[in-house]
Amino acid sequence: MTRIFKSTDYATDSWVLAQLKPNCQNIASRNIHQQGFTHFIPLCVETRRTRTGFSTVKRPLFPGYAFVNLAGVPSGWRAISATRGVSRIVSFGGSPTYVNPTLIDALRSRCDESDVFCPPEELATGDEVRVTSGPFASFVARIAKIDSDKRVWVLLDLMGRETRVAIPREGLALA
Repeated sequence: MTRIFKSTDYATDSWVLAQLKPNCQNIASRNIHQQGFTHFIPLCVETRRTRTGFSTVKRPLFPGYAFVNLAGVPSGWRAISATRGVSRIVSFGGSPTYVNPTLIDALRSRCDESDVFCPPEELATGDEVRVTSGPFASFVARIAKIDSDKRVWVLLDLMGRETRVAIPREGLALA
């Protein structure tokens, strides 16, 4: 579980990137939080085709990594390296490399309250998009019309013919 913090909750130069052990995102997140560190794991919603239909799941935007803020915790980055579920702190030359705080702010501004990365609002008629959810997941389409109620009409190539389909805005990403 990740937590949401505003930009005033952390010092501007103390974010590092922690590499997580395989399949240990929840364990690492819980243990980082219990030590008093602020962390951020942006997620994306993905629809996958299965044998029985479609399943929609939240997956990390950067699989295997978490941003950790070291501000206000005297033990510093070595405590994170020893945390259960964390493999190491990304570093060069033996010391951790700090992440630019404007990157963290930009990522957080594009996420909703549950840390799910939202697509940009700049879609226009004629743009090529990829469908990210629903029965047409992973199809590439062209925008025909954008309604005011967040519904987007796209043209999909189905069996050699363009078909007009309405898809919710959150189910599209620029191709």
